Amino acid sequence: MPLPKEKIYTIEDYYMTGEDEHVELIDGVLYDMAPPNRFHQKISMRLGNHIENYINENNGDCEVYAAPFGVQLSEDDESTIVEPDISVICDKNKLTDKGCVGAPDWIIEIVSPSNPAHDYIRKLKLYLRAGVREYWIVDPLTSDVTVYDLSDKAPIPEYYSFDDTVKAGIYKDLYIDFKEITEEE
Repeated sequence: MPLPKEKIYTIEDYYMTGEDEHVELIDGVLYDMAPPNRFHQKISMRLGNHIENYINENNGDCEVYAAPFGVQLSEDDESTIVEPDISVICDKNKLTDKGCVGAPDWIIEIVSPSNPAHDYIRKLKLYLRAGVREYWIVDPLTSDVTVYDLSDKAPIPEYYSFDDTVKAGIYKDLYIDFKEITEEE
């Protein structure tokens, strides 16, 4: 007897989830997302604010969005919508009332201790395939930052610690001091 087929979910299913449910839809599979802890939120807010301030001070056109913010990586793909911790979108034509349709220029994910492979493996492949230009993985557990220039078809990761200052590749002079971002008050 054949095994029953798993249900393939679509963006319509994603939008039907409740506001208190945090899920991502990747290749037709819904993934529950654990609520972020306080340190995760602090890093996300500080990174987002730092990037937003840089853009504003330089009269930039890019916009910064923090999760929960739906990103449909491809207009043609109805089976994938993610909620990166931080998305930087420079083409405002990609922005809709619901979020973003098309690959952001820069995505930052802050690793959840419950599922690090989601960010390190699954999303890396997804973002590379979608055409995201730059991808950072910030890992509070290991105090590391992994940076990928995804415009290179065979990206080589660059590794940093929370003691380092990291240059954003999509900007010529944006540097982020992770000591400031991660310091506890």
